[in-house]
Amino acid sequence: MTALASDHEPDEPIPPHQHDAAQLVHAARGVMTVETDDGLWVVPPARAVWVPAFVTHSIRMSGHVAMRTLYLTPETAPIQGTTCHVVQVSPLLHAAILRAIDFELPYAADGPEARLVAIIHDEIRAATTAPLHLPMPTDPRARRVANAFRQDPADRRPRDAWAREAGASERTLERLFHAEVGTSFGKWQQQARLLRALQVLAQGESVMAAALEVGFETPSAFIAMFRRAMGTTPGRYFAADGTDAAVSKNP
Repeated sequence: MTALASDHEPDEPIPPHQHDAAQLVHAARGVMTVETDDGLWVVPPARAVWVPAFVTHSIRMSGHVAMRTLYLTPETAPIQGTTCHVVQVSPLLHAAILRAIDFELPYAADGPEARLVAIIHDEIRAATTAPLHLPMPTDPRARRVANAFRQDPADRRPRDAWAREAGASERTLERLFHAEVGTSFGKWQQQARLLRALQVLAQGESVMAAALEVGFETPSAFIAMFRRAMGTTPGRYFAADGTDAAVSKNP
């Protein structure tokens, strides 16, 4: 296992690429959005995204980002498969990631570094997943609608108007989303709004600004949606993560 520390500016992109190692990409500060052909994963502090080996992905920063990345041998990786996941990062795993940055390579198979790597593997296996994934449909009609909504998540047009955007009936649009992303179009829209709001809040914007960005007329309605999805208010969520986003001073 190797580790890398890098700091990035707001909106800085990392173009599509892949690695022959599995990755655990951790935002020690700021929020990252990792995107593949299958969808996108938003990674706030206290979270990390697991990216399997050979999966092409791009990364975009929201706010100033302190990225801490582990690279692990695919054959012995603690998570198998070809799907990305956002996982919770425990305080122990966070501390171990920071310690791994200072490893001198190569390290001894029976030394303290190897013992710490074993702990990291155990912590990754035990980590719970976080609901911070937005799957993207592949059907051209549904994909056209999904891309249009991602460009403007405040768009509140009715479902029949979105069906016309797709060039399909309302029933067909719903069937496509259920078949390809596993949920209704309405629930997919709510998830897209939540993830966009996380990006806005991470840039230091207020709760009001985030609410307007994703189509809510009042902060209270937005906070209620956020609490249902994340189990807490935006301010408490970011304050608990230790980010310096301005939202930490708001409800």
